[in-house]
Formats: sequence, C-alpha cells, structure tokens
Amino acid sequence: MQAKKSVKKPVAVKAKSKPAKLFYYRIFFDDNEKKNYMKSGLTHKQIEKYLKAYEKTHQKFLNSEFVTFLKKYDRKTELIEISDISY
Repeated sequence: MQAKKSVKKPVAVKAKSKPAKLFYYRIFFDDNEKKNYMKSGLTHKQIEKYLKAYEKTHQKFLNSEFVTFLKKYDRKTELIEISDISY
C-alpha cells in the first residue's frame, strides 16, 4: 500500500498595501496667468512627458484642461485652485 502524498494548499497571506504617493505640483504656465496647484500620483518626468503631448494637440494652455487631460492617465489627479482672501 502506497502512502498518499498530502499537498498543502498555500494559505493566502494578506499583503499590506502601501498607500499611493501623491505629489503636489505648482502649475504656473497657464495662458490666463492663473497660478494653481495640483496633486497627482504621476512623477515629474511623467508630467513633463504628458505636457509635451498636450502642447502638440492644444494651442492654448489652461490649467483646468491640462488636469482633465492628465486624468486619463491618473484618476487621482486633482486641481487645487488658489484664491485671494481679503477682509
């Protein structure tokens, strides 16, 4: 009589995922001279690459349109508008 080989099934180990890094960028190249900030998970090199692609297809540069363009590549990209407060 042969002994049956027992095969242990691997136990699924819950891997702790690291929270995604978000980078904050100052956008200063708007044609309307608006200064804005944005947050994104894309690196600086990726932003530069997508900026060049955006400039090829758009004649006028607007921060809000660029952030909308970047959302194709990173859904977490968000525009942070800065406004003056006076009292």
